[in-house]
This record gives sequence, structure tokens and C-alpha cells, in this order.
Amino acid sequence: MQVSVETTQGLERRMTVALPSEDIDSAVLERLQSLSKTTRINGFRPGKVPFNVVKKRYEPQVRSEVLGSLINRSYFDAVQQEKLRPAGQPDIVPAPPAEGADNEAGFSFIATFEVYPEFEPVFNDGIKVNRPVVSIEESDIEEMLENLRKQRTEYVAVERESADGDQIVIDFVGRIDGEEFPGGKADKAPLVLGSNAMIPGFESQLIGLKAGDEKTIQVTFPEEYQADHLAGKETEFDITVHEVKESQLPEFNEELIKSFGIEDGTVESLRADIQKNMERELKQRIDNQVKTQVMDGLVELNPIDVPSALVSEEIKRQREQLMQQMPAESDSSMLADELFTEQATRRVQLGLVVGEIIQQKEIKADAAAVREQVEQLASSYQDPQQVIDYYYGNQEMLKNIEGLVLEEAVTAAVLEAATVVDEPTTFKDIMNPPAPEAPADSENS
Repeated sequence: MQVSVETTQGLERRMTVALPSEDIDSAVLERLQSLSKTTRINGFRPGKVPFNVVKKRYEPQVRSEVLGSLINRSYFDAVQQEKLRPAGQPDIVPAPPAEGADNEAGFSFIATFEVYPEFEPVFNDGIKVNRPVVSIEESDIEEMLENLRKQRTEYVAVERESADGDQIVIDFVGRIDGEEFPGGKADKAPLVLGSNAMIPGFESQLIGLKAGDEKTIQVTFPEEYQADHLAGKETEFDITVHEVKESQLPEFNEELIKSFGIEDGTVESLRADIQKNMERELKQRIDNQVKTQVMDGLVELNPIDVPSALVSEEIKRQREQLMQQMPAESDSSMLADELFTEQATRRVQLGLVVGEIIQQKEIKADAAAVREQVEQLASSYQDPQQVIDYYYGNQEMLKNIEGLVLEEAVTAAVLEAATVVDEPTTFKDIMNPPAPEAPADSENS
């Protein structure tokens, strides 16, 4: 077997493999001889069919099967011989016959494929990480207690005009150009004023109404509304108010506290449980922020070429994930590759860099670290042991956890050489970061 490899562009390789005719003929002969012992042809006893009859009838088919098998095997042998690392499946075609070659020259094929990039990962210098430093204050715990109370808010009917924060029960009928439209009608629908559950301008016009009142309001659907046929449309709604209800927060008594899973029903135990959960969530958030900065730094320091075959696979995976979150009747063709290309390329690049670091530093997914990660994930569920058993009974899920453990080990290795700056912040800011400001309008600046 003769092999030659040329670099066409970037990571693409074109490998030509020549199979000697004697290897092909020998394999064909062996297959025909085996076939002659088992084939059945009318007029001959089983196993007594003359070889020349078998050859005449089956040689073209056998030769095709043998070639397919030899091509497959010799491709992998050639890749190993040339120490190549293919990324994705090869495109294999017969090589054009050499000029002047006779029919006894054997068979050659060309395999075109991409290879994994060869590079020395850079991770020991140049990465700066801002690490949040946070203390959980009493005010943070008090706010969390208040949020728990709000989760159990009850609404009680009152005989007065509606105000912001009240719940009203209404019928509404929407019309565009005098015609009702699908989804624009509801009976006895509860609506909390100020919740922004409806389109802008809807709720604010219902303040000051009492039970039994009727009102017609005008609103305009946002230009970016998800239903294209409603986007930007001026709409009229007829409103009938059935009830006005005000919110009442429950007291932290023993019954309420036990409803949150605190067996002894005391405020002290509830506060301790809340603080424990806050500390767990805070650690996860800080770890994720640090890890994100490390991974962003690795991408920036290692601007490598990535195999397009791997990017295509990642695009397919991301599209399938998104389709699972969409209605069953959704058409995947509306999700063009371009929607995923940038993120998919980054993920492939990061995966290659992290993989090289894992290999270079001989990092392993320690069983104890995997167990700790599973237990940490399970701790936020009502029955942690059930979650733990689920992970250890599902190899694919456990493999994902092992991947997280490896990424954390890589993050720790990078942080040893990174410039880490402690950045004081608050629990509220790290758990609910403010939305980024919109860029200034250059025309008005």
C-alpha cells in the first residue's frame, strides 16, 4: 500500500492510497472460494458448484464488496501510518487512472478530510480574572424571607378602585379594525396590575376601576411582538371588571414555615436554611463567573483554526437543542446555520484548547470530585438521594458531570498563573446583575 498526503488548505488534507492489484485479486479469490462452498445453483449439489461457474456469476459483485472493505480498512491503516488525526468523516472517491497505466495497476482512491489542529496551548500567562468577593448580609437574608412571603401572597376582594399591585378579574375582547382576532379574548382572567404580563399600556389603563365597571382602552402591539400578524397593530379592548383584590402577605407562623420544609417550624431554622442555600448559590455564581472569564481568556490566547466538520456537528447539536424547546410543529429549516455559527465555532475552539490542556497536564476526572459535584447538584432537590441515584444510573449524565469536573480542574490550573483581582460586590448585584446599557446613539451624542 502506497500513501501520499498533501495539504490543500488550512486543516484539509488530500490522501491518495494505492492498493496493489495482487492484494485485491487475492482477497477476491479468497472470497469466491469461500462462496463456492456454500452457494446454491440449480443443477449442482450444494458445495459442488464448479469454481469457474461461481466466478463468472459472482466476481463483479464480490470484487465490489472486496474493494469497499479494502478501502475502509486501508483508509484507517493509512491514517495511522501517516500519524494523522482526522476530524469528521472523509470524502472518498476513486483516483483517476495514471496516464499510461494498464488494467493490472491495482486500484487507487483519494480521501479528503480535515485534521485536528496541532498547537501548543497557551494558558500560563496573559489572563486577567476579576473575582467577586461577597458577604451575605442580614439585609440579604431579610429580603429573601420577604420574597418567600410574597410567594404565598393571597388576594382578597375589596370594594374600592383598583390600584397598582392589585389583582383584578376581568373579561376582555380585543379588536383590530373592528374585527376580533385569535387570542384576543378571555373570560374572568386574573391580572396583577403592574406585573407587565400584558402589552405596554394595557395594565396602566385599568387602574382606578371598580367591580362592575366597563371600559374600552386603546393600545398598540410592540413592533417586535412575537406574533407577526399583531406586531405594531393599533388595538381596541373592551374590558369588564368582575373583582378587585388586594394582596395580603401571610405571617411567618409555624404552619407557614413548615410549608417550606422546615420541620421544627421555627424562624431560626428557616433563616439558617435560607443562608445555607444562599451560600451555595453564591458560590456557584462566583465559580461560574470566574470560569467564564478563564474560558474567554483561553479562546483569546489560542486563535486556532477549527475543523469545519466539527463546527457543523456542533451547529446540528445546538439546533436540535433549540428545537426541543420549540412547539412540535416548528420547522427546523427556519433556523439557518448562520444563527449558530459564531457560538458553535467558539465552542469547538474552546473544546480543542481545553482538551489539549487536559492532555498536557494529564488531568483526570477524580471519582471523589465527580461525587462531590453530583451531591452539590442534588442538594437543591427535595430528595437528593433520588437525584444522585439517577446520575449514577445514567452513564451519559455522569459523563457530562465528569466533563464539568475536568473543566473545573482546567480552570484551577489556569488560575494558578492568571492575574486575579478581587472585586468587592453585593449579593444582590451578583445574583441579579444589572442589564447592560444600550449603546449611545451616535447621532445624538
